[in-house]
Amino acid sequence: MGGADKVKRQRDQGRLTVRERIDKMLDPKTFHEVGAISGIAEYNEAGELKMLTPANCVFGRGKVDGRPVVVVGDDFTVRGGSADASISAKPLMAEEMAHDFRLPIIRVIEGSGGGGSVKTIETKGASNLPGGVGGTRWYWYTTANMARVPVVGLGLGSVAGLGAARLAASHYSVMTKSSAMFVAGPPVVARLGQALDKQELGGWQIQTKAGGVDHAVDTEEEAFDCARRFLSYLPSSVFELPPTVKSDDDPERTDEALVSVVPRSRRQIYKMRPIIESVVDKGSFFEMSQNFGRPIIAGLARFDGRAVLLLAGDPYHYGGSWTAEACQKVVRYVDLAETFHLPVVYLMDCPGFMIGLDAEKAATIRHGVRAMAAVNQTTVPWCTIIIRNSFGVAGVVHQPANRLSLRYAWPSAYWGSLPLEGGIEAAYRADIDAADDPKAKMKEIEDRLNKLRSPFRSAEKFWVEEIIDPRKTRSLICEFARLAEPVRTPGVATMTMRP
Repeated sequence: MGGADKVKRQRDQGRLTVRERIDKMLDPKTFHEVGAISGIAEYNEAGELKMLTPANCVFGRGKVDGRPVVVVGDDFTVRGGSADASISAKPLMAEEMAHDFRLPIIRVIEGSGGGGSVKTIETKGASNLPGGVGGTRWYWYTTANMARVPVVGLGLGSVAGLGAARLAASHYSVMTKSSAMFVAGPPVVARLGQALDKQELGGWQIQTKAGGVDHAVDTEEEAFDCARRFLSYLPSSVFELPPTVKSDDDPERTDEALVSVVPRSRRQIYKMRPIIESVVDKGSFFEMSQNFGRPIIAGLARFDGRAVLLLAGDPYHYGGSWTAEACQKVVRYVDLAETFHLPVVYLMDCPGFMIGLDAEKAATIRHGVRAMAAVNQTTVPWCTIIIRNSFGVAGVVHQPANRLSLRYAWPSAYWGSLPLEGGIEAAYRADIDAADDPKAKMKEIEDRLNKLRSPFRSAEKFWVEEIIDPRKTRSLICEFARLAEPVRTPGVATMTMRP
């Protein structure tokens, strides 16, 4: 690689070398490297080799849980992974191999990921035009593969420039907590008058909260485990369907706690994640982007061994109302489901879009209607369980329009154009102002409307199809997963996923 001193420095800083990483990522003894002796050579007058600087891209084929994949990694010990020590055909061929052989690709990224360095001007004898002649092919595959095969990005060190773009252009990205990601690092940013270290500029807390990276872990081994688990829910390409595994968890299993998990008082919040863990196959929920768009919980799960995308409202954050970031999160994961033919299960608790000045400054309504469009453009099977709130325009976005989806409501469900709280004052202002006792009048109106707003009234009119015993939730979703299995169609989705 970059020499014994550079390898020692890498290990002394607690980081594995690129080939160690690949070996730990893949099933044992399955890595077949391509271009192992490629590099930049110097020869003497007799044509004998004087020195070889190895290419700082290592790639090849291997297996994860017995399934073939492509893996491509940056060798930080050779010029920090930058372009002046790279052979551009290597990472390009890795992307081509994944695309044409329909194999998942795992990008192990450290440094600039084959991107530029100002030193490249001197080593190449000219200044590189981004993209350049033929260079656009690499950039094309970086995002185009997201419409074709699962793409995993692992940020395992300082990741900048093109490396950051490659990490972001993935279906699932994970970084170690000692790593950092940024468009440009601290020395460049210092020119803007911002004196920041790597963690302050692009550490895991910043990137996971901003949505730049999906997940952060303590060790590289944990990152490899996360990547393997993510891939286990997905097909090898869009030309296949997600794998079904044998489940020992009874699809008819019930949980008595679900009867009382939602408080009777709507002013009280409750925890959604225990509900999720109760209804999915035991231990199968794999959450993603937990720190971003927190009013929405998103992840992969299994019901009776069948993989689904699971969305859920989280009342612990803004009462579950959709912020601009939550709407972006919905778009991202609905796109993932559509790309890889995953049925969608939505455990709904949404009191509407976030309101107020900050929400307006964030263009929440534009992001909200974009989420609505994404949901309506899906073709995958969809099942919604209304746990509690469904209000306003955001309440509309709980199932695709103009096609069949299954919808159930718990007895705790509560819906309408507006919540009664605040809505009564607006709709009945004249009656309240004219009353001898305005407070008593408002209480009278509220009591009258509360009787009418019962979910059973809506069920009588078939405005909601079924009110269910919460203990039947798992059984009904498992049935949905079985019904959905034969109606999914492999192939490239009409609306392909964007980073």
